[in-house]
Amino acid sequence: MGAAFFPVLFFTALWGAVGIGMPIMTPKGPHQNLIRCILMLTAACCWLFWLCCYMAQMNPLIGPKLKRDVVAMIGRSWDMKIVDG
Repeated sequence: MGAAFFPVLFFTALWGAVGIGMPIMTPKGPHQNLIRCILMLTAACCWLFWLCCYMAQMNPLIGPKLKRDVVAMIGRSWDMKIVDG
């Protein structure tokens, strides 16, 4: 299972609009450069955080932990012999 194209494109466009579009619309003033920097860093960090969370779901490092009786029940329903190892 791979990453779907639409969510990656959508969120890249969304955070791209925040990081590129919003700094263009900042009002003139003594803190204009600071506001632009904040908007660009916010967009970059939020996009990167979202991308890491989204990609981590593709291949999780930790799987579900099943109890012994659940594994036995699954083995019986799938006609498999459970071997203790």
